[in-house]
Amino acid sequence: MFRAVELEKAYNPKSFEDRIYALWKDTGAFRPPESGAEGGTYTIVIPPPNVTGILHMGHALNITLQDIAVRFQRMGGKRTLWVPGSDHAGIATQNIVERKLRERGFGRRELGREKFVEETWKVTAEHHEAISRQIARMGASVDWSRERFTLDEGLSAAVREVFVSLYERGLMYKGQYLVNWCTSCGTALSDDEVEHRDIEGRMYHVRYPYADGGGFIEIATTRPETMFGDTAVAVHPEDERYAGLAGRMLKLPLTGREIPVVADSYVDRTFGTGALKVTPAHDPNDWEVGKRHNLPAINIITGDGRLNDEVPVPYRGLSVHEARQAAVAGLKEGGYLLKEERIRHAVGVCYRCGTVIEPYLSEQWFVRMKPLADKALGAWRRGETVFYPRKWENTYKHWLVNIRDWCVSRQLWWGHRIPAWTCEKCGRLTVSRVDISACPGCGGAVRQDEDVLDTWFSSWLWPFSTLGWPNVGGEPPPCAAHGCGAPPPAGGPAPRNAPAFPARVSDAPAAHLTAASRCAACGDYERFYPTTALVTAYDIIFFWVARMIMAGLEFTGKAPFRDIYIHGLIRDKQGRKMSKSLGNGIDPEELVNEYGADALKFTLAFLCAQGQDILIDRESFKLGSKFANKLWNASRYILMNLEGRAIVQNPALLPVDAWIYGRLRRAAATMGDALNGYRYNEAAVCAYDFFWNDFCDWYVEATKLSTKQGDGAEKDRAITVLLDVLAETLRLLHPFLPFVTEEIWGRLPVEARGGGGLLIVQPYPRSGGSSLPDEKNEGDFAFLQELVRAIRTLRSECTVAPDKKLRASVAADGRYTSFIASNRELACLLAGLSELADASAGDSPRGAVALAGTDFEAFLFIAEAVDMTVLKAKWTRELEKDRKFITSLRTKLGNENFLKNAPDALVGGEKQKLVEAEKRAGKLQGYLERC
Repeated sequence: MFRAVELEKAYNPKSFEDRIYALWKDTGAFRPPESGAEGGTYTIVIPPPNVTGILHMGHALNITLQDIAVRFQRMGGKRTLWVPGSDHAGIATQNIVERKLRERGFGRRELGREKFVEETWKVTAEHHEAISRQIARMGASVDWSRERFTLDEGLSAAVREVFVSLYERGLMYKGQYLVNWCTSCGTALSDDEVEHRDIEGRMYHVRYPYADGGGFIEIATTRPETMFGDTAVAVHPEDERYAGLAGRMLKLPLTGREIPVVADSYVDRTFGTGALKVTPAHDPNDWEVGKRHNLPAINIITGDGRLNDEVPVPYRGLSVHEARQAAVAGLKEGGYLLKEERIRHAVGVCYRCGTVIEPYLSEQWFVRMKPLADKALGAWRRGETVFYPRKWENTYKHWLVNIRDWCVSRQLWWGHRIPAWTCEKCGRLTVSRVDISACPGCGGAVRQDEDVLDTWFSSWLWPFSTLGWPNVGGEPPPCAAHGCGAPPPAGGPAPRNAPAFPARVSDAPAAHLTAASRCAACGDYERFYPTTALVTAYDIIFFWVARMIMAGLEFTGKAPFRDIYIHGLIRDKQGRKMSKSLGNGIDPEELVNEYGADALKFTLAFLCAQGQDILIDRESFKLGSKFANKLWNASRYILMNLEGRAIVQNPALLPVDAWIYGRLRRAAATMGDALNGYRYNEAAVCAYDFFWNDFCDWYVEATKLSTKQGDGAEKDRAITVLLDVLAETLRLLHPFLPFVTEEIWGRLPVEARGGGGLLIVQPYPRSGGSSLPDEKNEGDFAFLQELVRAIRTLRSECTVAPDKKLRASVAADGRYTSFIASNRELACLLAGLSELADASAGDSPRGAVALAGTDFEAFLFIAEAVDMTVLKAKWTRELEKDRKFITSLRTKLGNENFLKNAPDALVGGEKQKLVEAEKRAGKLQGYLERC
């Protein structure tokens, strides 16, 4: 015999979420099994959040979607691995530390590189702790024993291996080129790290006199300060206005220098005056023109954004903004400025700090991308990578086809230092997998490159470096940390509980951040690579997705994942991207505190339609909270009714039991198909509809016929089936509501849980085979539901008290006669009837209102509960009101001016109002005619 199980009266996720998460973690539920799991593997590597602060709603969405997929696949029998980790975020993290230093009154150069890196490790550790807490609070079932960091020892080894290999293959080179330079961060940026914004500016028209005094050429520029670096003026060779002028010399205003006129087809004859000032060191297009004409490139700007000694003395040391004002003043004074006009134009800015980018001539390291891009395009065309939704494939293709070489060196101190050394004696450049202390050629002293690599250079290796690459294959080294049973080698993996974020990389235990250098004996790379899927936002397709595919193909011979699910961005209700500057951001941890993690997860999944952004505010999360609360209350009701009941072996099923099992199987099939296709909102909507409507509104209500009115044996049978359906429902909902389902699961009698065990590792409900829904049974209950809904609606419209039992009769299609006969009591229970008699078609009982359905005509004896004269008068008034409304709507929609000038949304709304009003009027007319 069971005892009643008392769930707390109010759903309170704070009382169990932390406890449940600790239980999952401590029992190893997040780790893939070493054996078994016949369904194959399912692997995801988390897009590593930057260790620059707390997670935002975009992270919450990304983590939610991955967790749903991982839990679903785990329950589906897959050996599931979800690798967590974080990114050192070079520029962003260094900016934070430098800002903290400035608050203390000094900069990084006063501190020195070594001490600065130590300070950065401390800040990183603080942020990492906050990020890990947030990930756990959201319920992410990541394998913490495999956590990685882009600066851990294992990933550092992978970065160096890739750098050296690219150099050996001729795909990594160093050269002096024009790069995007952030004067605030003091580093070069790749093209993808430059954002473009429209700003207010001025166009200056300047006179460049001919050196022989015979007139001038007019040029237009938004950046007059760069004229000090001009080395030519270009015109189109077919522009008749400048025919024969190529080679003629011009005086460069304010400098005393002379520059030539060159003819180049790049010049747009239709733009402005058709004459273009050429500044090869400070404009990428001018750089190409300069190379074609062997023009000198004069760099006039320092790394911190000031004019250098290449400019006239009065302008030296000025910032770019100051130099612009001074140059304009000089041009006016000298009579060179013809006019200036206000314009709005696009400028490139740093994606991290927003500083306007300066094209800057400097020596940098580049990856030759075209050969890598061709492989990535080939893999996509062969179907080895698939985007969900497919529309993003065009974006991917366009970027790869038009790819440029990737500038990977950064003038920072925080990051992977470039493994290249220059001999101070003979000048030899050595790129090496190991640190060197002397020149391999002459034995002279060497100096390592001061720069570090772009953050994305470690991130593009993430899918395979996190699984142990390049330490794969061959004879596995001994290892105690990962279960090999032998002591770790010198410098090898340390225990799993090694402290996180040591002060310096060189001082770090090899397994700092838990799994820095996984041994080949563990076989993660062999077992889990390639990974299965990547879940990420569309704003980093260029930065990350495409590069990971290129790296995977180049260094492992395989695409790192097949499925690429690109989700939308989180925006506020006005459609604006959430940001600190707008003050519209929402802290996901605050939502967890207010509503619980399950409410956060379910709401985001419910709203995540494939290919669309999500518009939310705090109120949005009441959706998930109400759903979790409904699950809690329904389960509480069932468990309270266990008192004195016993499990029945192989219980007989009533038609309503067979119906709910069929609905559950259909829901499992629909949800499984949706999740396998990354249609999260479809799966969430299906889960909601099944539980709220089928299970709660219909099945639980239907079981009261047995649990309240049946004898002891019938009550035991009904409770046995009800518990089993609840247990199956908890399995069904677990990927979306993991905490509350696990908590309720643990309160079920052990017999209902199949012997015990955590819900997280239970199998997902079956959706095929002998458990397929019975179509006749489903049809019968669809008929019953339509009948009951019609009666319930009429009762409501007639304001009949819920506890008032009414008589009714029904004339049904012959297909349903026997079904009604055997389920008459159930229909009465659900519809609030005292009697449901048989009627004949065409009957019109006195005191009854007729209801017409798809396969029935029913009569509800309303006169037993309300005054029919008063009711008819009420319906007549409502019908007249609806008819007037319908007339006004038809008049409006018949007005051509309204249809032509009104927004489409307004016209559509008015049409929908007309449809609803006509439907309502038709129903009232029917009531009046049949009562």
